[in-house]
Amino acid sequence: MNRSKLSVSKVLIFNAFYEPPLSHLKAAKILLKYMLALTLGTLVLTGCSNTPQYVNQPLQSVPLVSPVDLANSSKVKSRLLRQYQDWKGTPYHYGGTSRNGVDCSAFVQNTFYSQLGYKLPRTTRTQIKIGKKVTKSNLKVGDIVFFKTSSRSLHNGIYIGGSKFIHASSSQGVTISSLNNLYWRKIYLTSVRVR
Repeated sequence: MNRSKLSVSKVLIFNAFYEPPLSHLKAAKILLKYMLALTLGTLVLTGCSNTPQYVNQPLQSVPLVSPVDLANSSKVKSRLLRQYQDWKGTPYHYGGTSRNGVDCSAFVQNTFYSQLGYKLPRTTRTQIKIGKKVTKSNLKVGDIVFFKTSSRSLHNGIYIGGSKFIHASSSQGVTISSLNNLYWRKIYLTSVRVR
């Protein structure tokens, strides 16, 4: 046991014998506040980089369509905008995979499966490893754009042209955003092309 834990233990043991019972309540409240802060901090830092173990719900999407030629930008954009219209405003929910709530990587996975006919892995950490890396200046409709939202968390969306991308935003739900927005420009990480 290190010194700080030992000191805290001594204080708690001392208080247990020499303080009235009210101090136990104060100690419990302080401990509860620290535990709550730690839990909230962990949730904020994880983002949608991975799927929680407890989420065991099937991906809700329409049946697989025949694969779309991803080089056909107009057809890909049409399918992506169709998906956006169907999912627009769906709230963000970490680990969610349905219209009741979806996270960024599930939205990307669902869109590629239901609209473009391609199966992708579930998480941003696995989706970033597929396809071919593309520079920001060479983006094409259908490329997946990635952002580093914290030291341990990634976010992603699908490029639709004109410096815009569709994604499941933690603050706005499924929406269209601009890569030129200061926030997205600052945290842009990379892009991949599925071909």
